Amino acid sequence: MFGGISVWQLLILLAIVVVIFGTKRLRNIGGDLGGAIKGFRKGMAEDEDKKPSEQLDADDKAASQQSVHESTVADAQKDK
Repeated sequence: MFGGISVWQLLILLAIVVVIFGTKRLRNIGGDLGGAIKGFRKGMAEDEDKKPSEQLDADDKAASQQSVHESTVADAQKDK
């Protein structure tokens, strides 16, 4: 089934883990792992939301630099 591991072997392994760690500790570990995954997903979603606005800011900055350059060139030509 799983590369030579049968269902019975998995159940025995699960029983040993429960005996060693206890159900309360396993619940805490599961909750911590779930919270970490939720935080990771939230961070990734915030990062995706940030990217388009950062791109717009960069485009606005480039456009303003271009207009400053054009006005400087125009002023220099008027002075001639």
